[in-house]
Amino acid sequence: MRIAFVGEALIDFTGTGGLGFVGHEGGALANSAIAAARLGQPAGLVTQLSTDLFGERLLANLQANGVDTRLVLRSDAPSTLAFVERTPQTNRYAFYTQATADTLWSPDPLPELPQSCRYLHFGSIALLQEPAAGCITALVQAQRGARIVVFDPNVRPSLVRDMAGYRERMRAWAALSDIVKLSDEDATALAPHQDAADTALCFLRMGPRAVVLTRGAAGATLYRTGHAPLEVRPPSVAVVDTIGAGDTFGAALSVGLLEQGVEQPAQLAALADATWRTVLQFAAAAAALNCTREGANPPRRDEVRGTWAGPQDPASIPR
Repeated sequence: MRIAFVGEALIDFTGTGGLGFVGHEGGALANSAIAAARLGQPAGLVTQLSTDLFGERLLANLQANGVDTRLVLRSDAPSTLAFVERTPQTNRYAFYTQATADTLWSPDPLPELPQSCRYLHFGSIALLQEPAAGCITALVQAQRGARIVVFDPNVRPSLVRDMAGYRERMRAWAALSDIVKLSDEDATALAPHQDAADTALCFLRMGPRAVVLTRGAAGATLYRTGHAPLEVRPPSVAVVDTIGAGDTFGAALSVGLLEQGVEQPAQLAALADATWRTVLQFAAAAAALNCTREGANPPRRDEVRGTWAGPQDPASIPR
């Protein structure tokens, strides 16, 4: 395991019209773990899955995609369910998370990540329910400095009961992170009267070494202290579904950085602009390809290699 993802795994039911829905395995951190594994890096998920029929499907899907599940706990609590309605601009969600297996994740002691693990990802709706939120935060605190910590807020406003308190907790999570991956929708939810770029800069001042702001088809921008913003654009694709695009981008970001030999937080500051650009273009291409099919369905490495917008694959660039 080179990249660990701690957080939720759930079933996404996507609307097909009226009251019709089709189920897909999902959950932001589970999607990202699968994306990293498909892109060629050993990845593991840290969570708790139900023993119900949905939990069995989630576990089987993770294992079928090569995700390390040694740190997945099991519970007879139900699985988290999410219902998704597509709109021309974005997706609307309804979540069922009360006393579900992943929200009840509370291992004692905290899991011990393997020495081979160099990146730890956290975020999303797993941070909105206790006891999982507190345990995830404690795990991240314990790993800070030993591994590169990547935080993706993946804000779901309909689940946030106290937005002011949530914004305050966001500061603490950002301060624990080396990289924050923030979408323009996240930025708008957190600071509706502020430009997304200014929100990204606010996150940078909270302590991360880098903040990546994603804007869907408009591309992504990297912000670092003492550097000009660096922008990339994804390849043009026919969009079928945007579910999982951000999760795929975040996973591909760590995959690309790992392939540049970036295994310690301090190395991020020394990374050249050209290398960052290549890694970001790789991530943008992977996310774009995810959008060409139904549900969260990240591409495999050969698919990205054949279509991405960058000059060459990150794995082929001399370090």
